[in-house]
Amino acid sequence: MEQRLLYSGIVGRFPFLTPEIWIAVNLAAGAGVYFLALLLGAAWPGALMAAGGLWLLVWLALNRGMERNYNATDENLMKLLDFLGNYSITSGEITAVLGQVSPYMGEPLRGVLDACYYEAQTSGDTSIALLAMAEKIQHPKFRELARNLEISLRYCADLTVLVSQSRRSLREYTRLRQERKALAREAWINMLILGAMTVVILKALESLVGIPLGEILLHTLPGLGALTVIAVILLLFYRQVRMLD
Repeated sequence: MEQRLLYSGIVGRFPFLTPEIWIAVNLAAGAGVYFLALLLGAAWPGALMAAGGLWLLVWLALNRGMERNYNATDENLMKLLDFLGNYSITSGEITAVLGQVSPYMGEPLRGVLDACYYEAQTSGDTSIALLAMAEKIQHPKFRELARNLEISLRYCADLTVLVSQSRRSLREYTRLRQERKALAREAWINMLILGAMTVVILKALESLVGIPLGEILLHTLPGLGALTVIAVILLLFYRQVRMLD
């Protein structure tokens, strides 16, 4: 949970936020929605579904924030490497370089680079600052770059050699990610087709039994069970697609 809050950018807006506070706020909000739905006349399954819907929206919002920051990092990473490639210096000045190029980066890279620079200046431990920077962004190639910078710091390697290797690695990663995106799009199309078929089957069932579909799904245990199974399948599918992309 701490990583999800960090990767989504919420901690950047609310520095006081901790996983414990986040969980407590979500539980309180879910309980509030549950009792409000009961006061409005909903049955307990409907009230429970309302609370679950709130938590689902929060979970989706977190995922959306993580995805947005991931894509922003992906777009700015090559620019960062281009800037670093202009500095033919030894790695002892790495954090100073990061502080100089950070104004030209977009968020979340700008904030992370600035934090690394100031942490190195205040603590005097550049290695710890670079390793801490690697954990603040979800992108694997950014983590790899930060760890390689820390290694070059210890062995005094030329920064331009590291940047050249990172460029090649990032281009290969981008090519593979585009292939995974194509597979993810195909999976979404297949799921939409299956969803449409499910709706057709449910409408056919409604005409056969002569009972409104909403009555079956929302006010009977088999209907609630079917909705739960469908929701779980969709969530698992969404999670698998995110892992693919």
